[in-house]
Amino acid sequence: MTERGPEQASDAPAAQNLDYRVAHLHERFAQGPLGELGVRVEVHGDAVLISGTVPSVHCRDEIERVARQALSGHPVHCDLVVAEPSSPDHAEELA
Repeated sequence: MTERGPEQASDAPAAQNLDYRVAHLHERFAQGPLGELGVRVEVHGDAVLISGTVPSVHCRDEIERVARQALSGHPVHCDLVVAEPSSPDHAEELA
């Protein structure tokens, strides 16, 4: 039989709590006004990584703000890329 120390026993509920909070946050991103299904939220130890592509700087900033608020007490790293939906600056030449 394996005995667990007090620090191991207390880490399990904290990890489950973080997993629950991350799942809720991902659901919030998918269903909320941002509607960002392409945003990934992953747990890495005690930290959370948010990655993906978003359509605007405003969207990126709002996702980061919501994530930091929802996951307060945990380090949040954002690796969100803003897609530049600009029109081409020259005509495409076909051969």
